[in-house]
Amino acid sequence: MVCVARGISPLGKAVLITGCESPLARALAKYLDDLGFTVFAGFKKLQDSDDATTLKETSSGRLKLLQLSVTSEVEMLEASLYIAQHLPAGESGLWALVHCDLWNALGELEWVPFPVLRKSFDVNVLGASRLTQIMLPLIRSGKGRIVFLSSALAHLPSPVRGVLCATQAAIEGFAVCLRKELTPRQVGVSIVCASELTAGDAWLDDKDMRDQAKSMWALLSEEQKNTYGEDYFEQAIRSLEPFCYGDGDFHATVRALSDAIVRTFPVFRYTPLTCKEKFQIIAAEYMPSLLYEILFKA
Repeated sequence: MVCVARGISPLGKAVLITGCESPLARALAKYLDDLGFTVFAGFKKLQDSDDATTLKETSSGRLKLLQLSVTSEVEMLEASLYIAQHLPAGESGLWALVHCDLWNALGELEWVPFPVLRKSFDVNVLGASRLTQIMLPLIRSGKGRIVFLSSALAHLPSPVRGVLCATQAAIEGFAVCLRKELTPRQVGVSIVCASELTAGDAWLDDKDMRDQAKSMWALLSEEQKNTYGEDYFEQAIRSLEPFCYGDGDFHATVRALSDAIVRTFPVFRYTPLTCKEKFQIIAAEYMPSLLYEILFKA
């Protein structure tokens, strides 16, 4: 097997993946199952989920589905108990926790309703942090690792995506510190910084985007509507159209995530990005802000 060549055998090792509503997370779950891992696939809404049913039907008997919302303390605790009771024979811990549950809140800050803003931080930052706390005893017992899926937006200032930029920067900062805390305890931490259109489960279809835009516009005050204008608002919403197409090639990200799981000594940061994205990140971090904004129209 590929992973045996890289250093570890998947046999008897268990992996928990959150956010399996997303095509990316499901592709990772299927890939790891094919390699021989015991996969716990977490879905926020497991009941009546066609995606969960399809994943189960196309996978081995080792793959197990979990009802797991990272905003529910009860579900996270129940998941930890279930995993502890269904580990492969002879195993005492979890080999990997993979945080794929990212929620995209799109729109300029003044337009985003506060409950939506709060949900974004609850899922992307607080939920991932709390689930890590809950699962750490199992991961420590298995001398395993934690893998965070983040986005290039952690490093790229991007109007209309400011909330997502903030949560991704927060999770990367959290992961950097966590790595230093857990290295003495033989627990690894990796970040996979993916393309901005790869991570998360909020790939919108055209109807969803139009409906959300109408809701945001309706909630604005008359003063706000006059300040921005409907033409500007619509133009900004149209800039989000790439998020309507979630069938892009995310195989590079799946390979990076799996490498962080199967390699004996994984690197800390993976960047499955295009050359253009990598150059833009370097420019954003080292180029004078005014020059960057001129070149990239940030």
